[in-house]
Amino acid sequence: MADTGRPRGEELPGRFKRPGVFQFCAYVLLVGFVFLSFQGAGWSFSAILSGGPAMADFLSRAWPPSMERLPQLSAALLETFQMALAGTIIGVVVSLPLAVLAAKGLSRHTPISRIFYSSSRLLIAFFRTVPDLIWALVFVITVGLGPFAGTLAIAVDTVGFCGRFFAESMEDVEKGPSEALTAAGASKLDTIFCAVVPAAMPSFITTSLFALEKATRSSVVLGLVGAGGIGIELKVAMDFFDYQLAMTIILMIFVLVLCVERLGSIARNRILEGTPR
Repeated sequence: MADTGRPRGEELPGRFKRPGVFQFCAYVLLVGFVFLSFQGAGWSFSAILSGGPAMADFLSRAWPPSMERLPQLSAALLETFQMALAGTIIGVVVSLPLAVLAAKGLSRHTPISRIFYSSSRLLIAFFRTVPDLIWALVFVITVGLGPFAGTLAIAVDTVGFCGRFFAESMEDVEKGPSEALTAAGASKLDTIFCAVVPAAMPSFITTSLFALEKATRSSVVLGLVGAGGIGIELKVAMDFFDYQLAMTIILMIFVLVLCVERLGSIARNRILEGTPR
């Protein structure tokens, strides 16, 4: 046997297995579908190159940004963040009991508990799959134009986002403390809120911060359909070809999102540093 220069007992690195006939055909179909997806999406390098002069014209007409309505825009930007913050808080509060019902192994194995489990999973999935823009349209019809509709839309979207991750965090918690409490005679509710929830709390907080960052970006888009915030200001500026005002709004949104993401990153790092390992 030829000497490979590798010490005895050291295993060869893992290699990809040769696919079978059906698996190979599936890979070919998948690659073909990817190429068809780009074609169906209208992807065109020539369109990107030909659109360069139009983008340059937009930027030349949008610079320098207009500062005429800065106080009014600042108030609208504050309203946007208030929508995101209030909607996130409401969504996080509603997510917790839903996540407890939707987490595997936290409820008793009875027909009623299975109904609650399936219903909560289905409700969270429904909230998550319907886009927040659709929720905004629904709530604009329900409660009228304004930030309240946007806040409700963000709250529902946050329930779908946080409910799933909260449930998964509780499922991944170490079972030892909860089993010890159960053996000591603690009720299921006491076990959940004394062992499972405290252990999953760092994950809850980081997920909530991610939800706030997501809601801040979403709240801008929701304003385009009349759900309050600075989004409606951006739409009006673009409709009237006031590109300098539009550039001001875009830069203000950029600064807001950047600040929220930065503060969220600092808070997550502090939480992770303070979590016992």
